[in-house]
Amino acid sequence: MSNNSTLKSMDHLSDEELAAVAALLSSARLSTFERMAGSNRGAIALHQEMLRLAASLMTVTAVVEIALRNAVCDRLTDHFGVADWLRGPTGAFVWGAEERGKIVQAEKSAQKAAYAKLTQEQKRQLDAAAFRSRGGVAPAGIPHEELSKLRQTAIPVPMGQVVAQLTMYFWKRLFSADYDHALWKPALKRVFPDKSVSRAAVASHLESIYQTRNRIAHHEPVYGRRLVQTEAAIEFVARHLGSRGQDGATPLEKLLQPEMVELRNRAADMRQRLDALQAGAG
Repeated sequence: MSNNSTLKSMDHLSDEELAAVAALLSSARLSTFERMAGSNRGAIALHQEMLRLAASLMTVTAVVEIALRNAVCDRLTDHFGVADWLRGPTGAFVWGAEERGKIVQAEKSAQKAAYAKLTQEQKRQLDAAAFRSRGGVAPAGIPHEELSKLRQTAIPVPMGQVVAQLTMYFWKRLFSADYDHALWKPALKRVFPDKSVSRAAVASHLESIYQTRNRIAHHEPVYGRRLVQTEAAIEFVARHLGSRGQDGATPLEKLLQPEMVELRNRAADMRQRLDALQAGAG
């Protein structure tokens, strides 16, 4: 893909429209792309191409996150022997302060989400539990926001709803060195059953996926070494999460085959485009 094709891809915009688009995207945001493309028109074309690449990345990372979360939940449910191991793990296990805080916040978010779906009458009915010490009657003149928060604490939410509120940060933390003895060795190693896979390798690849996912969520570009690392991390997790079938592939690996082909093609196009821009600048 040549430098010229980069420029021509924005030919449907007039100079006036291009200036308006540049203002909408902001000069600060476009400055990185302009340094690469050498022009405002080329910068906008490159910006759009990187967003399309990011969309492919987000599709794949979303599936990886969902698969990881559910595999971990299944394994730790078996390990602890209780359904609600997040809020009530058994034995001598104790969550670290950071993870415990994330779980508490996730429960509050789940309660808030559940509260938003209630009718006004259902919300009032929560007063019986929220203000039990006051005979089930809310204090007169209590601010609406405070009343809502207190009512929300009276909503019991199942663990599944708490799990849904936890981000990838929480799940990748479970593979850190902090939980090597408490979770990896007795339980989470089975999520990645290949004996050659180490906890450190899993943690490193999950960190790469997590960092890229955050960049995409904030509409930041992913290219160069970061893109290469992310592709490798995704392939690692897809290849090792779960058991392989007779064809040598895991179910996750097979599920992601079409999306991975699209991702590789977009990544290759982006590298070709950047190489062409660099050669043109030289």
